[in-house]
Amino acid sequence: MRILGVSCWYHDAAAALLVDGEVVAAAAEERFSRRKHDYDFPASAIRWILEFAALEAPELDYVVFYEKPLVKFERILASYLSTVPRSYAAYITAMPLWLRQKLWFERELRKQTGYRGKVLYCDHHGAHAASAFLVSPFDEAAVLTVDGVGEWATTGVGRGRGNQVTLEREIRFPHSLGLLYSAVTAHLGFVVNNDEYKVMGLASYGSPSYRDAMAKLIRLNDDGSFALDLSYFAYHYGLRMLNAKGEALLGPRRQREGEIEQRHCDIAASLQECLEEAVLNITRALRRETGLPRLCMSGGVALNCVANARVLMEVPFDDVFIHPAAGDDGGALGAAVWAWNQVLDRPERWQMRDAYLGPEFGDEEIRRALQAQGKPFEEIGYGQVPRKAAELVYNNRIVGWFQGRMEWGPRALGSRSILANACNPEMKDILNAKVKHREDFRPFAPVMPAEDMKTYVDLPVESPYMLLIGDIHPDKRHLIPSVTHTDGTARPQSVHRETNPLYYQVLREFERLAAVPVVINTSFNVRGEPIVCTPLDAFRCFAGTGIDDLIIGPFWVRKEDL
Repeated sequence: MRILGVSCWYHDAAAALLVDGEVVAAAAEERFSRRKHDYDFPASAIRWILEFAALEAPELDYVVFYEKPLVKFERILASYLSTVPRSYAAYITAMPLWLRQKLWFERELRKQTGYRGKVLYCDHHGAHAASAFLVSPFDEAAVLTVDGVGEWATTGVGRGRGNQVTLEREIRFPHSLGLLYSAVTAHLGFVVNNDEYKVMGLASYGSPSYRDAMAKLIRLNDDGSFALDLSYFAYHYGLRMLNAKGEALLGPRRQREGEIEQRHCDIAASLQECLEEAVLNITRALRRETGLPRLCMSGGVALNCVANARVLMEVPFDDVFIHPAAGDDGGALGAAVWAWNQVLDRPERWQMRDAYLGPEFGDEEIRRALQAQGKPFEEIGYGQVPRKAAELVYNNRIVGWFQGRMEWGPRALGSRSILANACNPEMKDILNAKVKHREDFRPFAPVMPAEDMKTYVDLPVESPYMLLIGDIHPDKRHLIPSVTHTDGTARPQSVHRETNPLYYQVLREFERLAAVPVVINTSFNVRGEPIVCTPLDAFRCFAGTGIDDLIIGPFWVRKEDL
């Protein structure tokens, strides 16, 4: 049984393939098109997946779309009609794209791939719920999905058991935690559906002095639900997120790329606290209602690692599973497992043990790609790769690290990463200025062996997908200053030897030199571009930035040789 899940046309288009219940491949379209958060039909991702699995499109048994276009179209029409005449401009802008493209997934699918078989449609939050629970290690768990909006739902709560997951209650558009966060993100001069994580990082530099203003925007209820005061918002009828009343509440809007003032940090801190309290309110109610000791989370808001950590630390759940591609890209995988487990009622569940589901390249492919650049490189062999990487990092060189299958989701997890010395207090600023070309307030994440994580970070569970924030223990902060955020926290990645042996060995080799098994892991890309996918992507990023060395497969390229 071959099932292809697809998400597209809003943000983070992606595809994922199940063969007899096993996820064999998954990738976002942005990695192939090189357009960050690409929302177009994922033709390149599907093409790669079929080639990887040695399949032709007609051999697929089902294709599953991650939402129901007609229901979503109904919501958009109803919202615009209920707010006439204010909605006229938004209506005129939206309708051509809907009538030309977004209502016709099957037509586009058949045109792009030649597939002629059965197409299934999953609820958007049903796809999120499936991606959260059905691939988790739990036999039974409470389930929370939170994002901007699907068809109508913006938040769903329920439970999963065995091969079934059900959302029992939902909060509907226009009341949305994701859209609240995005509205303030836009007010702070950042890009919606792209820069919300920047606001989360900026929050650490502020104090929640706009708490009273945020309290006017949202009301939390004892049953875990919430409601926005829509008199401050415009996204449900217009082309802006906040209206004039909302902007007046928060003060002048920051221009994009404008100077970041202290009040911007304070607004970000107030927004972050508001989101955290709302998520805590939902999850506390969910724990009371279900009585279940485990929680699964997905949806774009589940990428907010500070809120996730507070749920883990403050709500009495024993364990939490958060899908590594919690946004719309993960909906493609969720739609596929939903079809397998719930529509076909297959009892076998695939468990996500790692996120390495994307393309990989053989040694000869990498060799040819490097030879085509006409620059010297050295074959050092996989036996020497971890030691060489560790030595370079120890000597404060910045290393582009390209090994194995590409990660699934927005975080670099040791296949397409940039590695640097966490012990060097200047390395954060060096990376931001020389390589990433991004805002200087942005933190970097530490990677460490799973068995050492509790020595450095106050977290009760592992963090393989970098979706949790924890306090760096005070007696360790001076050892790893470039990954200790201004508030003493970090977003760690924990690594097992069995999951990624080369990456793990880099950490052990670095420990041999520095007596600390922790290095900086940041995504192998520059600001505004997706994480690299191919050897050519990696070489171009290496050559065009302040990265000092590229270790790609068994090969080593030095910047001095370019």
